[in-house]
Amino acid sequence: MPLLCVNVDHVATVRQARLGTEPDPVVAAAMCELAGAAGIIMHLREDRRHVQDRDIELIRRTIQTDFHFEMAATEEMQRIALETDPTTVCLVPEKRQELTTEGGLNCIGREKELTEYLAPLHEKGIGSSLFIDADPEQIIAAKNIGAEYVEIHTGHFADATDRDLRKKELSRIIDGIRRCQDLGLKVNLGHGLNYLNILDFADVPGICEYSIGHSIMARAIMVGLDRAVRDMVELVRTFAD
Repeated sequence: MPLLCVNVDHVATVRQARLGTEPDPVVAAAMCELAGAAGIIMHLREDRRHVQDRDIELIRRTIQTDFHFEMAATEEMQRIALETDPTTVCLVPEKRQELTTEGGLNCIGREKELTEYLAPLHEKGIGSSLFIDADPEQIIAAKNIGAEYVEIHTGHFADATDRDLRKKELSRIIDGIRRCQDLGLKVNLGHGLNYLNILDFADVPGICEYSIGHSIMARAIMVGLDRAVRDMVELVRTFAD
């Protein structure tokens, strides 16, 4: 059965809007766990625009489920990951000017670099994932890098307003999922997924985890965090294994 992992970055975004102490993403993470989330995700950006180092430290000490640490492939983030010892790291592209991650990590031509980057993390027993587009060449590169997981970027599908483009993007993602599975890669999905568009993946087998943050936090404003997480957990539990 696929699992739901909740990204609590946007709780930190609201807090940082006033540079205060609330709402606290660490408290939100505990509430997500109690509501049935199988893991918590945080992305510590280089510019610290939302999540702070303190959040990463406290999350790792307090949560009872898996902790997935999203990060750029920098020396600083590697050091923090080694110190924090998350369940997995997920390498993502990062640009200072972007509002949110705009696409997948480019792995092509970086196989040696990223393999060496992940080596000390693997030696410590930390799992790894690569956030990539559903592109055949990127998938092959991800396999060659030696990550256990890939998280396929679903943002272009989620953002598509034209029906034909949406179907095209969905087909591309489903083909990518199958390619990954054929190569022995475990597959997660994430970015832009919500309570409606996630239904397009209900009959797609073999997805390990759904990584969702923004839509859950947006719904939480209306109905509360506990219900927002429980609603998504129940949706995911009905999906194909």
